[in-house]
Amino acid sequence: MNERKAGDADQVISINRQFEEALGNLQCVLMARRTLMNPEGINWPQYDTLDILRQFQPMTPSAIGEKLGFARSKMSKILRTLKDEQFVEQVSGESDKREMLTRLTEKGFNFLNAAESSRSLMAEQVASCMSPGEVAIFTELCSKAANVLYDNIKSRLEDDK
Repeated sequence: MNERKAGDADQVISINRQFEEALGNLQCVLMARRTLMNPEGINWPQYDTLDILRQFQPMTPSAIGEKLGFARSKMSKILRTLKDEQFVEQVSGESDKREMLTRLTEKGFNFLNAAESSRSLMAEQVASCMSPGEVAIFTELCSKAANVLYDNIKSRLEDDK
């Protein structure tokens, strides 16, 4: 009986290790692909900032930082760089002129559109080796994984406050 428990534990460890390696490999491939498709040299925090702005613009710098989990100083530096490179612009708020609202410029939209085209091509490539059912399962599992990782980051940030 003890041999069976030991064998089961080894199998669980092996499955966990395989899962960890598969997740790590996917992360590496996605990062390498993102780097190749980014001739402008936009880094991860800058890209994420542009992507959040596309979804929710205009936004205050503090709202962007909160969504991405960046400290105010880091967010200021990111926005300053994106503004200098003309990917974003900042304007005064309507109700409070002291409040700065950030939005994408045409260059920012063009960059994101190119990135989206690359993402669509990648999705087509991956889907080509899967059945429709596998695509649906993969989609659900990716969403589940992204949500738990986001919630973990969010709770860690709240603990730091």
